[in-house]
Amino acid sequence: MCEDDHAGMGRRAVFVTGAAAALTLGSVSFASAAPRERRRETVRGTLPPGSPDFVYVPVEVPRGVREIHVAYTYDRPAVPAGTQGNALDIGLFDERGTELGGPGFRGWSGGARTEFFVRADDATPGYVPGPVRAGTWHIALGPYTVAPQGLPYEITVTLTYGEEDRTPRPVYPPERARGRGRAWYRGDCHLHSEYSDGRYTLAEIAELARAAGLDFINSSEHNTHSAHPHWADLAGDDLLIMLGEEVTTRNGHVVALGTDPGTFVDWRYRARDNRFGRFARQIRRAGGLVVPAHPHATCIGCNWKFGFGEADAVEVWNGAYTPDDEVALADWDGMLVASVRDGRRDWIPAMGSSDSHRSPDVIGRPQTVVLADDLTREAIQEGIRAGRSYVAESSKVSLSFAASGGRGEHAGIGERLRVDRDSPVTVRLEVTGAPRCTVRFVTDQGVLFTGDPLPVSGAGTAEWRTTASYAAYVRAEIRHETAAGPLPGALAAFTNPVFLGR
Repeated sequence: MCEDDHAGMGRRAVFVTGAAAALTLGSVSFASAAPRERRRETVRGTLPPGSPDFVYVPVEVPRGVREIHVAYTYDRPAVPAGTQGNALDIGLFDERGTELGGPGFRGWSGGARTEFFVRADDATPGYVPGPVRAGTWHIALGPYTVAPQGLPYEITVTLTYGEEDRTPRPVYPPERARGRGRAWYRGDCHLHSEYSDGRYTLAEIAELARAAGLDFINSSEHNTHSAHPHWADLAGDDLLIMLGEEVTTRNGHVVALGTDPGTFVDWRYRARDNRFGRFARQIRRAGGLVVPAHPHATCIGCNWKFGFGEADAVEVWNGAYTPDDEVALADWDGMLVASVRDGRRDWIPAMGSSDSHRSPDVIGRPQTVVLADDLTREAIQEGIRAGRSYVAESSKVSLSFAASGGRGEHAGIGERLRVDRDSPVTVRLEVTGAPRCTVRFVTDQGVLFTGDPLPVSGAGTAEWRTTASYAAYVRAEIRHETAAGPLPGALAAFTNPVFLGR
């Protein structure tokens, strides 16, 4: 049972019927007031364990309101070891409603802020400026986890009355930077700023991206597109800034990579709701790529449960290399094996991104290095979709990886070497920037070649001879010296595969 108590009003009880459903509480009402006057109402309640994913508090907004301000607090009682405590996210929908995928979204800050405001000319980062029209608005609460004692909360809504200012026309970064024609371009497509739960400013991200040797980045705030119009002044001839979102559901996160400016993708569903396909198609209609993020991460709600049928690529390496990245790499390799076993020509390329939020997170560790026709949104996306890319821990690491046949046939990363099954094939890797690292060639049969450690200079080559009948694909891994324990050394870089055979 959820208790809803408006200050100065009567208390009523609302029964929760299922965790998958949303719950709407009693409304908070305001009367009209004179310009510059402020009116405040407070609502209190307690969410029980097993609460729905989203709880909505309606706010009746009269005409003549200039600004809505919301502040909230909730109790965080002590819980036994191994038991989840309280965590309560928050956001806002306007008078157009809370319909899934509808136009009413006005912002989301998750658990990163305790207060926010929205008005026509400005809004708290994470929220979208625009008119404050009369009607029923909704504060969206997301009980991420609820302690056994329940989750008592208090929300204070303040309306400021008066004439609205004009909403500024958004200006977005250009979709083209000054590239080098067909070349290898380095990017980080998963980053967070103060516009969601990060601490970096947008300016700091742009500065650090340039310092990391990146050519492109992708804006990917949790469940909001509010940063999109604030990137324009930070782009330049040397840095392409694409726009997107990290769609953060309760059953996994997906990066919408390079969507049209101003695109918002809803996140309020689970795998069992069978809604993900609808929003994956929305991402593509908006010109973006669908990239499941950190699919084996251990944080609550992070593990990917929607399957990979809609994926354009998958983020295999996320931030500093950890055991869950090793699991994601093995899982991706299993998907490659399945594609060649079933005779399919479609396959899912791998990516890597930093998922940086704040110092000491390193922007550009790792980074995806893409062979693209130019430094444009469309060309970068086409290179990622085709798998013409590799992932490196920094701009110090560079690779050249290809396979060749005895009659002059040649194929690079993400391509197919069209040779007969028993024709000899030479696979060659050139590496710089990976001192004392070990080269491994991985095929659908597993690791079939391991080279000697590279010299202290970090530069070296490795060659291996095979046939298409022996290896349906070959990809390269460059690993640091093996640490103690059952896992191999952390990755310094890895490539998407070269496929062998007709």
